[in-house]
Amino acid sequence: MAAYAQLALFDPAEEAATYHDCARTGFFSLLVAVGKDKKQDSYRLTDMPKILGMVDTTRDTWLSQAEFFKPNRRVVNLARIGLLFADLDTYREPWARGRTPEQIADAVLFRCHDEGIPTPSILVFSGRGIQAKWLLDGTLPRQALPRWNACQRYLVDRLAGLGADPAAKDASRVLRLVNTVNSKSGEVCRVVHVENGPDGQPVRYSFEYLAEMLLPVARWDIEKQRQERIERRQLQLVPGGRISNLRGFSGRQLAWDRLEDLRRLVELRGGVKEGERMQHLFWRLNFLLLSGATNSAQMYHEAAALARELDSSWNYRSKELMTLYAKAKQYEAGEKVEFGGKQFAPLYTPRNDTIINLFQITDDEQRKLRTLISRDMAKERDRERHTARRRAAGAVDRATYEANSASRQKPWEALGMSRASWYRAGKPTPAVETGSSVLQAAAGDSDA
Repeated sequence: MAAYAQLALFDPAEEAATYHDCARTGFFSLLVAVGKDKKQDSYRLTDMPKILGMVDTTRDTWLSQAEFFKPNRRVVNLARIGLLFADLDTYREPWARGRTPEQIADAVLFRCHDEGIPTPSILVFSGRGIQAKWLLDGTLPRQALPRWNACQRYLVDRLAGLGADPAAKDASRVLRLVNTVNSKSGEVCRVVHVENGPDGQPVRYSFEYLAEMLLPVARWDIEKQRQERIERRQLQLVPGGRISNLRGFSGRQLAWDRLEDLRRLVELRGGVKEGERMQHLFWRLNFLLLSGATNSAQMYHEAAALARELDSSWNYRSKELMTLYAKAKQYEAGEKVEFGGKQFAPLYTPRNDTIINLFQITDDEQRKLRTLISRDMAKERDRERHTARRRAAGAVDRATYEANSASRQKPWEALGMSRASWYRAGKPTPAVETGSSVLQAAAGDSDA
């Protein structure tokens, strides 16, 4: 009873504060059941304690797990995320019938140990299932989303036997808010287990540690192979599909980086022309789907957020995205298309030159982008990286080397020798004339 009373102290604001920080800039979202409908609102993080204190706990309420830079919980607006999670629909599993939430929590802990998964920081009884959360010791920026997604997919796959919901692993996900009722069961959502760290607080993990434990390839191996691809100038997307190896992960990272480059391109140009909006929307959405950060079910919601980013007054025609939607469904089903005797993902995987020509990206713009660069620009960057590595190793630039070279200094002239004689003599150094030292002067005085 004492342990349960301690867990019950986690009110909505306290549980949320384990992965949200009201001192940061950004937004969070609440989804609330209103009759048969659901209403969503977004609020500033600074207002979180006040907003959560006003929640009607008798209504079904869900809280976003990530933070966003716009008042909209679409993944394209992701600012940062501070945890990994798995939504376990244990009520669907025969083994869980008749067990208390605490007993189910024990089964989750045992399965994690058995699968070699680090112990969850917090387990929350959602009213019917269990939310498992692994808190991070910091937050991950949007750039790390592909690696975060890879960890999420692994968790869902390994915990499938516990009823892990495969549709509840994206960064825009909302989970039930602690202390609110689940109307389907009449139960109240509450914390049922806390794994404390040395400081007595819920344990927090380094994301690098979790990634090393969960992903099949360590980060340093990923970086090494990524660098090798860059050096070979192979900047084409690898085929997609439901694969979990290094090539699949690298392809998703490249797709996400290309999406970010297209967004950066519009920033550099100060906006997008009216006739180019659909072209930008189409390719952004294509790369978003390839990155695995969203799926066909959420595609149109993400498209709406991207469209507003391009032009807040633009009402795009959704039917122009029907072909992309069909390809996304094929991609998720693991289908392939054949071209030139090779198999590719149904979604579009263009070469860099194709995108550069399509958007008329200049050399100056490419220098400010990460992946949408020509082969010549890639060579230029390689030369810059090579020069930087040589400088770090102590090498000097050509001008400094020549300025200090013997041919410039001509030390043989100070010795009254020819250049050839100087080299034959073993490159002697001219003597430096100095005045009498203090010791010499003292010695002279004593002799007197």
